[in-house]
Amino acid sequence: MKFTQQRADGANLIRRYGADFIQVGEQELRASCLVSATSVTPWPPRSVEDLTPESFTAIFELKPEVVVLATGATQKFPRAALRAEFATRRIGLEVMEIGAACRTYNVLVSEERRAVAAVLLPGT
Repeated sequence: MKFTQQRADGANLIRRYGADFIQVGEQELRASCLVSATSVTPWPPRSVEDLTPESFTAIFELKPEVVVLATGATQKFPRAALRAEFATRRIGLEVMEIGAACRTYNVLVSEERRAVAAVLLPGT
């Protein structure tokens, strides 16, 4: 699906997405990544099953107020102990399939919220 939304301040928005990719600006990404208004960073896990407490270190360093976790074509929740890491830090965690996650992230960034999209992609 393609989005046409753009921001004058140059904040990163997800312009397109599919089952195995997202496009941030003109950059097409086919491996898991973290997207914030100001950065796009590679992220090692490829699936919810790959997530560990260490997987979240890079997310927490970005100091988000909310994280949108894109889990692929279907919504899959991480283990409760992993979700609790967000609660103890008072960071909102929303788990969604990729389309809903991309749309939600864009809305949050457009509202100038400190949001991070944590996008799990199978990679190549």
